[in-house]
Amino acid sequence: MAFPYKESVIGFSFVVYFFETYLNLRQHGKLLEKERPEGIKTYIEEEVFTKSRLYGLDKSYFRFITGAWSALQTFVYLHYDLMPAMWAYAGKLLWKYMGLGSEYEISQSIVFFILFYIVNLVVELPSSLYKDFVLEEKHGFNKSTLNLFVTDLIKSTVLTLAIGSPILAGFLYVVKWAGANFAFYVWSFMVVVQLVMITIFPTFIQPLFNKFSPLEDGPLKDQIEALAKSVEFPLTKLYVIDGSKRSSHSNAYFFGLFKNKRIVLFDTLLDDSTQEEILAILGHELGHWKLNHVTSRLVVTQLHLITVFLVFQQFITNKSLYEAFGFVDGAMPVLIGFVLFQYLYAPIEAVVGFLLNVLSRKHEFEADAFAVQLGKAHPLATGLLKLQKKNLGDMNPDPLYSAYHFSHPPLTERLSAIPVTLTKEDVLATKISEKKED
Repeated sequence: MAFPYKESVIGFSFVVYFFETYLNLRQHGKLLEKERPEGIKTYIEEEVFTKSRLYGLDKSYFRFITGAWSALQTFVYLHYDLMPAMWAYAGKLLWKYMGLGSEYEISQSIVFFILFYIVNLVVELPSSLYKDFVLEEKHGFNKSTLNLFVTDLIKSTVLTLAIGSPILAGFLYVVKWAGANFAFYVWSFMVVVQLVMITIFPTFIQPLFNKFSPLEDGPLKDQIEALAKSVEFPLTKLYVIDGSKRSSHSNAYFFGLFKNKRIVLFDTLLDDSTQEEILAILGHELGHWKLNHVTSRLVVTQLHLITVFLVFQQFITNKSLYEAFGFVDGAMPVLIGFVLFQYLYAPIEAVVGFLLNVLSRKHEFEADAFAVQLGKAHPLATGLLKLQKKNLGDMNPDPLYSAYHFSHPPLTERLSAIPVTLTKEDVLATKISEKKED
């Protein structure tokens, strides 16, 4: 008797869905608590806590709906064999417009990829519009316009299909070329792809969506350069990005390979933070680099990736797997096999995601400690507090929900680990002033 692959995959998907819904219910219960926990009363004003709680509640209701919708889509897609139907339709299109038959598997796979992406885009469009123009708008974060949303959607779609199609073709070609033991070759190909994307994304792709401007000469630029030099960070350029074009959320990051590093500051961060707080936040980011967090995360990610390919290698020729999902004509397309394998692997991916979050939270504490060693304890504490208030981050998260979903530790845990005591004046100074629209 063949293994019940379809029933198992659908069962796994519902197990993950119900577990995550259970965590969402726990988090929802915390968001319904109107009283500030003792641990944050010192730092968070009641007004800010209420705004954060109401923002979190709206996101929670949204999660319940999108989670149920996603689970329903998965069930319908798998139970009613829509995948082989879409694969067959891709073959018909390929034959009708290009005169190519089923022996052109890579070409058919690209058509299937394009169809799948467009269908998914259309299905998810209502929730994307609601999230930006209702949920985020209601709480004062959305700065985008419908015109900008549509422009971004067109750009991202064209880029995804234009870049994703040749990458998919290369992936499938390597699998076919390498034969039964393809895992190492495919992994090597994907490493090259990742390195290329890391190089071209910030230089050629992101500027299509955001404007990068050099940070103006002045005390802030001088001090950032001095801070980078003090930890031997190979800084080559400093940019300000117009994040306020789409959202009022704040951030800062660095990118670049080897000796060509660049730091990017969101304009919203410059607007709301003091110079010392910006330096402290950058000290935290430089800590990630100095402590080799980026490298260690990359190594862990690559070990995970090659493991996935090694396991997939054992499933690619499993005819009963394809037949269980409606491919009864003997066809075993590599792309379909990989998609089906990912469904089987989903519960393990959930565990891996949790473990990566554990590693990430450990790195966040270490990066905070590095900024403290740079003498930035006080501005780091006020800067983190200000960012939490600005972004209306979760201020009373459920421990299990936080452990499973959050890559960063809760604010109270981070502040407790920073050896500084904030005064009432410090807390008042972190209040975010609301800017009036012209």
